[in-house]
Amino acid sequence: MTATTPTGSRTRLTPEQRRSQLLDLGVRLLATRSLDELSIDLLAEEAGISRGLLYHYFGNKHAFHEAVVRRAADDLIAQTAPPVDGEPLERLLVSVAAYLDYVVANYEGYLSLVKGAAGGNDTLREIYEEARSALTDRIFREDAQGTIIPDTPASRLIVRGWAALAEELVLTWVVDPAGVTRDELLGILAASLPALVDAVPGPS
Repeated sequence: MTATTPTGSRTRLTPEQRRSQLLDLGVRLLATRSLDELSIDLLAEEAGISRGLLYHYFGNKHAFHEAVVRRAADDLIAQTAPPVDGEPLERLLVSVAAYLDYVVANYEGYLSLVKGAAGGNDTLREIYEEARSALTDRIFREDAQGTIIPDTPASRLIVRGWAALAEELVLTWVVDPAGVTRDELLGILAASLPALVDAVPGPS
């Protein structure tokens, strides 16, 4: 397989590079399609290669879907990484804004992951849980001093519940904002987490 360089010359891709290129294409297509609509035929047509070559790279349709979803989840984790500098709450807001923007830009694909995990697909559930854990664990890692949230079992339980709340709010808002602006939604998401943690009774 070959690719065109910026200078117009062509270079031969390794099988791993070509597979990665196809996964990137699959993720782009998934942004506006459900997982069920992302077929081998569609990707082959968009990539300009044969169906047989796609089967060579991915084995079967299910393996292809799982590989694309895993790449999409990795992209979500990378794109929502908070900035290195700044106050913890400010960095949380940046991360939440990036999450919102990701879901807006990749709504169909993200919804497919959520539905697939809830629908009993073990592999999709595993990918979903890995992504969810990466996003929630990051909060404690980035706020190691406990400025916003102390790292306790109760706080971790609340953060997991807040993540589910944030996901539902964002998915609902994308379909129907109901008069709520993007900035208002971000304010709700960022302020609700410390508020929930503050509601936890202290040790007696």
